[in-house]
Amino acid sequence: MGQMMRAAIAAGLAAWLGGTAAMAEPALLLAHGHVYTGDPARPWAEAVAVEGERIAEVGSDRELAARWRGRAQLIDLEGRTVIPGIVDAHMHLLFGALEIAGLNLSAPDHSLTPAQPEALLAALRAFAAAHPSERILIVRADFSSEPPAAPTRTLLDQAVADRPVVVHNSTEHALWVNSKALELAGIGDDPVADAEAERNIVREAGGRPTGLLLEAAQELVNRAVLRELRTEEKLALLRNATRYLNQFGITSVVNATGDLAELELYAMLRDRGELTVRTRTAFGAVAVPHHLTAQFLADLETARSRYHDEWVSANAVKFFVDGSSGMYPPLVYRAAEYRALVQELDKRGFQLMTHAERRDSIHLALDAYEAAVRANGARDRRLRIEHDFVITDGDIERHAALAVVAGIQPAFCCGDSGTSYDPGDPTPSDRWRTLKSHGARLAFSSDWPCMWPPDPFVNIQQAVTRQIWRSPDTAGIETAPLDGAQQGGSLPQPGKIYYPEERLSVTEGIDAYTRGAAFASFMDERVGTISKGRLADLAVLSQDIFSVHPADVGRTRAVMTFVGGRLVYDARAPAR
Repeated sequence: MGQMMRAAIAAGLAAWLGGTAAMAEPALLLAHGHVYTGDPARPWAEAVAVEGERIAEVGSDRELAARWRGRAQLIDLEGRTVIPGIVDAHMHLLFGALEIAGLNLSAPDHSLTPAQPEALLAALRAFAAAHPSERILIVRADFSSEPPAAPTRTLLDQAVADRPVVVHNSTEHALWVNSKALELAGIGDDPVADAEAERNIVREAGGRPTGLLLEAAQELVNRAVLRELRTEEKLALLRNATRYLNQFGITSVVNATGDLAELELYAMLRDRGELTVRTRTAFGAVAVPHHLTAQFLADLETARSRYHDEWVSANAVKFFVDGSSGMYPPLVYRAAEYRALVQELDKRGFQLMTHAERRDSIHLALDAYEAAVRANGARDRRLRIEHDFVITDGDIERHAALAVVAGIQPAFCCGDSGTSYDPGDPTPSDRWRTLKSHGARLAFSSDWPCMWPPDPFVNIQQAVTRQIWRSPDTAGIETAPLDGAQQGGSLPQPGKIYYPEERLSVTEGIDAYTRGAAFASFMDERVGTISKGRLADLAVLSQDIFSVHPADVGRTRAVMTFVGGRLVYDARAPAR
């Protein structure tokens, strides 16, 4: 459009719409934009009209100005790029809420690890001194989860002895805690009643816990921490976390762990008008095997019947067939046990998602899904495999054949060997292009707080470049965290690309973070595209992500974020 024509339309819009700001609930007209709708039938537009919570019309500036004269408040996009609101298809919102309020020692530009004990002690003591009223100190850090290289409670006790200290590994598959935290969780020298948790408590020869808790044992501490927090404290943490997510253009999330009590918190925020991301929550806890007890099944049914609106929904179950600690991800289930659980929960109509990193775990998940489909008949399941790191050739095709959605976090890739745990395994990992070319659907996510921050544009950059990264800060950790774009002090290795033939385009990355993630979450009739009738969830960007150099995609920022037509984040507003 010529400059004079654009100026004329802008002047006309301003004149026509000038007096509408005083309306109680004005309609909105976002005009003069570069709008990527995500709708294959009409992928590009200039303007979007919003009425109430929904998109009323999408089209050119001229078309919408003619029809929305005097009816809407104008927001001049000034040529900025607009995309559908980001749907983060896999995260742990409650963990993230706790950790964003705590001490993060694994930030994009550095990682402070137990290899620097004096500096780590100083950081912990300073944080404790600055937060004298905090009953429990929550920390996030990189550390080895493989004894004897793993840290113990002794170092933490030197830092803080009077309050529980809970250090989350950046993978969220290990905790490092002090003596007070062990006491809070009821972990002493005698075995705990839960056999699965006990198996993952690292103990000294005499039985005393070292302070390292792996996989299912973490839940003992996590439950104890949540019991100590009052409801209003939890709500404040979640409210802060959802507003933090809005800063990245995130408008919907899938909680890949959760329970009925967590769902009730989101419902309270919704009812107060304070929830600024849409939530779908899957029942499960990290590496804790499911058991079909009467209480578990009753909670699932309560969640399904009570929570199914545009803000709070459930009806999903999360499995972990393997973990993510030690030198090689440990298995969580016996194969027959997992298959039986999958078949029964599928029969009851729940959506199933499975954490699987190892090639044999992915194969097991596909086998179980195939058996459930065969036993229970055809329906719209949207079965999911989360992470999908190492996939053998035959199992690539099975994703499409079984309509399995691949839940991908691109920023976990790429170290020198991708995300493979076996240096002797020649199979490439993170086969995004191959999955897509064979007909599989991709759903992108951050797995926050495992990825920090949960920046979708850093994730998309990694999908586009597959740049190899390495962190000198964590080089000495035997079970080093996954290298990835801006993960814990990771630095790009110039000229090193991990299997460039598996790269995706920016458009494909955005589609996986919007339309694909919405489909994976049974939200595709509500969000995921900028289309008439969809909920008005939009992200206005700082730069044209489609035209910048691939290495600059991750510099993209959200300027404005709308959820249901409501402006929930505005970078243009002065800081308070």
